[in-house]
Amino acid sequence: MRLIDVDGKQIGIVSLEEALQRAEEEGLDLVEVAPNANPPVCRIMDYGKYKYQQKKKQQEARKKQAQVQVKEIKMRPKIEEHDFQFKLKHIKRFLKEKALVKVVMWFRGREIIHADLGKAVMERVIEETKDLSKVQTPPTMEGRRMTMVLAPK
Repeated sequence: MRLIDVDGKQIGIVSLEEALQRAEEEGLDLVEVAPNANPPVCRIMDYGKYKYQQKKKQQEARKKQAQVQVKEIKMRPKIEEHDFQFKLKHIKRFLKEKALVKVVMWFRGREIIHADLGKAVMERVIEETKDLSKVQTPPTMEGRRMTMVLAPK
């Protein structure tokens, strides 16, 4: 087998017994790093320390991962101007906080006949937030609700 020492220097091709003896002399472990190579490659290292460092790297990578939040705003097709501006202010704040915003248009009773009114309100939201967002999912009907998703730019 090909042997690599603690410092990463290649010792060369040695027998298994000699490799185990060298690892034991240094008080470390003999770890096979490339079993499919010809000859197989082994390394002398502190395996416990190696596993600990790998675990720390994974924890650090997980810590740096960004969590994407999805905020939901509910509206109605016959929304008044003040209510619209109030909800629009929330949408803009969520987009500035780098969260996805799911805008839901609820239709009650016979309002479903006038889905075009809901679509117009959705288009207005898109127009008002075009400088902060891009449309990730365009307005689509799902039963009695119309939904769209806005993503921050």
